[in-house]
Amino acid sequence: MIARDLIDRLAEHRALASVPRTELEWLVAHGSLRRLNTEEILSAKGRQVESLYIILSGHLALFVDRGAGPIKIMEWRDGGITGILPYSRLAAAPGNVIALAPVEIFAVPREFIGEMIRECSEICTILVHVMLDRARLFTSSELQNEKMMSLGKLSAGLAHELNNPASAIERCAAMLEDRLEEVQSATRDLASATLSDAQIAAVDAVRASCMEKSKRGPLSPLERLDREEAISEWLSSHGLDTANTEKLADTEVTFEALNCLAAAIERPSLNAALRWAAAGCAVKSLTSRIQDSSMCISSLVTAIKGFTHMDQANVAEPVDLGTSLDHTVTVLKSKAREKSVAVTLNLEAELPKARGFAGELNQVWGNLIDNALDAVGNDGRVEVSAFRESRGVVVQIRDDGPGIAEGIRDRIFDPFFSTKPMGQGNGLGLDIVRRLVLHNDGAIEFESQPGLTDFRVKLPIASEA
Repeated sequence: MIARDLIDRLAEHRALASVPRTELEWLVAHGSLRRLNTEEILSAKGRQVESLYIILSGHLALFVDRGAGPIKIMEWRDGGITGILPYSRLAAAPGNVIALAPVEIFAVPREFIGEMIRECSEICTILVHVMLDRARLFTSSELQNEKMMSLGKLSAGLAHELNNPASAIERCAAMLEDRLEEVQSATRDLASATLSDAQIAAVDAVRASCMEKSKRGPLSPLERLDREEAISEWLSSHGLDTANTEKLADTEVTFEALNCLAAAIERPSLNAALRWAAAGCAVKSLTSRIQDSSMCISSLVTAIKGFTHMDQANVAEPVDLGTSLDHTVTVLKSKAREKSVAVTLNLEAELPKARGFAGELNQVWGNLIDNALDAVGNDGRVEVSAFRESRGVVVQIRDDGPGIAEGIRDRIFDPFFSTKPMGQGNGLGLDIVRRLVLHNDGAIEFESQPGLTDFRVKLPIASEA
């Protein structure tokens, strides 16, 4: 194609229609026409972007692989411009740019971009606007994708967290039917014993002893075995049915209460009284466990809703950082448990509210705490604190991992920089954290050394913003 025809085609390009012909002539003198077949790669992930690309016809798309397969992030058709742009910091392609249909592009090599800035002011102005539009679109897309990735990483752990109490409810409900039948049978046997008022009072005292809340916490397997043996020996020594051993061992009944009951009631009424007390305690224990499991599910659902912030406001508002951080720690609890990592949350008393976007701040805490959990080894520690400092509120996230290597500390907020293995990180987490913190009028800084990494996010106080 002769130069004049190529200039005419560039003049018809949607973005370059207003450019002086002299500048189009400069482009033609310093660039070349290229053609790509369908599925041919224009720029490969991690490779240097070689040129400015002016798309004359066809269809290109950028695909980024975050570990779950390539996802289309951006696309261009005839009239579009991509590649290296004036003043852009883009060095390597974040993914593969692939032709989805036969493509014709005009390419201006990277080494001529500086000269183009000096010689072609109109083109440069247009391309700066293209770069800003691209940055806005890419940022918006990546913020949403990163949030969905964060939720995706949490989903498996949350499913496990929800499954445990749901399974407990199912088990307890199935056992409850049998226990209610035992209560009915034991009640009939006790009623036939025709006890005196004093004997009924002794039975009530044993039942009250059974139903007291535990003050010692769950028994270890060895402690449980010792208690069953002791109760079984007591029952045998009084000539009573040892079938009630396991049920009585599950309660808080004391040997003092059992001795008082044995002194007040003789066999066989004593057997009926103990069976009735044990069955009643078993029912109460099961209903209590169902209630606790239901509350656990309710708190998890509340935490998930708070973390995703389904009722996200469109303007900055006062944010309760205690609730925000508590929700984030809750949804990451499963991951911490898998690595036996101790996560502590320390909140200053009467902590003032920060001003910001709650959903964005939850994403910040989620990324920083998730990174800390990745950094520490098994049995490690992650400390999350929030306190007032000067005229702001500071959230501090510390871990006892190996620290950030000194040679990469100035790069950790760069887009697409990651120290994680391929497929485990896209290098966007901390870049997005930095952008979200800035969007909330905050500041982020960190210190790191072997055995201690400390991220600090400072936000304005709502009442002073």
